[in-house]
Amino acid sequence: MNKKNTYNILNIVMLICMAMFFSCNNSLKEVQKIGVSENEPIGVAENINLKHTDSGRVTANLISTKMLDYSNRDFPYNEFVDGLTLYLYDDKNQKSTIIADYAIIYSETDLIDLQGNVVITTQDGNVLKSDQLFYDQKKQWLFTNNAVTFQTKTDVIHGNGFDSDTKFKKAEVLEVTGIITMED
Repeated sequence: MNKKNTYNILNIVMLICMAMFFSCNNSLKEVQKIGVSENEPIGVAENINLKHTDSGRVTANLISTKMLDYSNRDFPYNEFVDGLTLYLYDDKNQKSTIIADYAIIYSETDLIDLQGNVVITTQDGNVLKSDQLFYDQKKQWLFTNNAVTFQTKTDVIHGNGFDSDTKFKKAEVLEVTGIITMED
């Protein structure tokens, strides 16, 4: 092989290498995904005891044994596979409790999907039970189309569906059955 052929081959190899180098266009998100399967969480947290404060006062306390972080997805969310307990405190530091066997918190929409033996107990003793309940954090609204039991101090109301603000001031059980006390 003469020098001219060797020089031409070397130039061709250099051109191919440069073309390959400049054709690579990985964005930062794509580079971060290397080694992480699309179906795997980007993080796992165990034994969570998260407290949210407002002006130095605890307003919420989330407790869970395990959280899976899927913030690497196009529609990011956190999944609580072992369930959660959430304590909410009002301005007078009175506590309401939310318990669920499983939950998903969707980051972009601020929607929480509570599933499996969902029980909400308010500071004044009202109890709501359902298999699934949604909580819209932006609108401060609870809702479901599933069967519910809503128990107050005087009534036990069964129904198929529920809509309410978080303070249960505008609570409405849909398709009602049960014993209800009526005032004259």
